[in-house]
Amino acid sequence: MNAAEEILVRRARLRLGLGVGLAITALLALAGGISYLVLVRGQEAQIRRELAWGAANGTVPGPPACSWVFWYEHGTFLGANTPPPPGLPVRADAESAAVTGRPRDSRLTRDGTSYYVHTERRGDRVVQVAFDARFQLSDRRHLLFAFTLAALAGLLAAVLTGVLVGRHAVAPLVDALARQRRFVADASHELRTPIAQVHTRAQLLARRGSASRDLARLVASTRRLGEIVDELLLSARLAAAPDGLPAVEPVDLAALAADAVAAESDLAAERGQTITVTTPGGPLLVSGIESALRRVLSELLANALAHLPPGGRIAVTVRRAGGHGNIAEVTVRDTGAGFDPADAERIFDRFHRGPGAGERRHGLGLALLREVVTGHGGTITASSVPGHGASFTVRLPMPTLGSRIARPRWRRRGAPAPAGRGPGA
Repeated sequence: MNAAEEILVRRARLRLGLGVGLAITALLALAGGISYLVLVRGQEAQIRRELAWGAANGTVPGPPACSWVFWYEHGTFLGANTPPPPGLPVRADAESAAVTGRPRDSRLTRDGTSYYVHTERRGDRVVQVAFDARFQLSDRRHLLFAFTLAALAGLLAAVLTGVLVGRHAVAPLVDALARQRRFVADASHELRTPIAQVHTRAQLLARRGSASRDLARLVASTRRLGEIVDELLLSARLAAAPDGLPAVEPVDLAALAADAVAAESDLAAERGQTITVTTPGGPLLVSGIESALRRVLSELLANALAHLPPGGRIAVTVRRAGGHGNIAEVTVRDTGAGFDPADAERIFDRFHRGPGAGERRHGLGLALLREVVTGHGGTITASSVPGHGASFTVRLPMPTLGSRIARPRWRRRGAPAPAGRGPGA
């Protein structure tokens, strides 16, 4: 599993875990809220019953220190079983009940407790009953504290449960990703050999026979099919590597460019096309994967040839760039039809087709090139002037001064072309 897939799987597990945890926590909060609401309503109903009883009977059946009964007559309060707290009795409620005859209910908050007060007129007098709800408030606080502890414990258990559920739920996704990579790699590998054989035999038939249009189309079709298989195989290999790319080694970019030009020179000569290569005159070393970087240069040349008319020209330039010459730069410039500048980024999307592409395709090729180049810490850009060709530029970081760089452990195939002139010039 590569880094991107690991991030995807971790995010999926985290989201599932948080989702399960939040769901369980919400259920606990809902249960706690309902229980608290039921308790509060039950207590207030009980308090109202005791106040009504006290107003009717002149006494409250509760703790003496938590209830008081006052009688109001001719502007004066009479009677109290125990000394009342500050704020009691409530004169405004008694006067209002005496004048209007309507009962009054109010609530006072003093010294961390609440007093429920009920006032009503009884004959020529007004009775006022007060109830201290400190024990009820204490029961509510205890309930809230217990539910808070239960919610915290439930949240912890929910998160752990969510993580376990996430692991089991995401496991099929991980297995599916691995199976998909294996399928692409195996299918590409198995198809590679028979496709190459068909393509070779089609080429032989085309050379032996008279210029047959059907054979030419067969050769073109098998070539495109082989390119697709190669691209799928490369994509699978890059995705299967732990860090996107295998271990790196010193690679001579100038020699790779010369080899790529030499490999395409015969085909270009048959079409009357010209390929030139310009190199610094010596090795231009970068740290990377030789086969992957060779694929980058070969694909850029193949793409340029596919869009180049007969008699067209391709110029490959390899040089040092950057403020201190610490960037290796390869530019492939052709004189083909070019592309719309607005597509300069979209042509690197997989299977992108510009308007009027017809048989031409970018397919996976340019998308994989960007993956390879960015995996090497570099960049690839494209520019074009429609009708005047296109230009692709690859920039790769060079080793810093003082780092130990050994010469590449590979032997070049064929001799490099002279600087400034390619084999097909």
